[in-house]
Amino acid sequence: MAATRAPEPTVVLRFWKPYGVLSQFTDAEGRPTLADYIPVKDVYSVGRLDYDSEGLLLLTNNGALIARLTQPRYAHPKTYLVQVEGAPSEADLERLRTGVQLKDGLTRPAKVRLLEAPPDLPERTPPIRYRATIPTAWLQITLTEGRKRQIRRMTAAIGYPTLRLVRVAIGNLTLEGLCPGAYRALSRAQIAALWRSLRRPSR
Repeated sequence: MAATRAPEPTVVLRFWKPYGVLSQFTDAEGRPTLADYIPVKDVYSVGRLDYDSEGLLLLTNNGALIARLTQPRYAHPKTYLVQVEGAPSEADLERLRTGVQLKDGLTRPAKVRLLEAPPDLPERTPPIRYRATIPTAWLQITLTEGRKRQIRRMTAAIGYPTLRLVRVAIGNLTLEGLCPGAYRALSRAQIAALWRSLRRPSR
């Protein structure tokens, strides 16, 4: 009788995906991918960050964990810092909080606040376009769903195009201790805490 292989221990990585990097390990067009930054084998991204977005991306070798983190019924919160073109009013922000009608339906209510000062982030490469006559503002937005290019579509729907988008947290996991292009493995205790946070679906 063949020996039963012990299951591989769960690996979870926090990665600060830079701008202009695909959330996958291969690309037929030769664009930058995760393989250019992460030498760890047999891990896969948990969801995606768009090519033109930055910030926290989780990778793991545990398929069940990927499913829990990406299933909408668990409503796992994700927090973003968003630079928009223009100066949205409190009434504009309230539209984001209560839900915006997009082509694929009404968005879930979001937590949104206007930052009083730009966040402490590294400069993007390449930098965003700058127009001296048009102000910009920074928002902190927390979503519990993950539609394709959702935040960009939400801010565009209220008249304020997104210029820069950085995901800074997934649940309690953040970019702390990372810089663009760097990754760090979660400890066993951190992985256990992550599982505990996913036990119950949102009602």
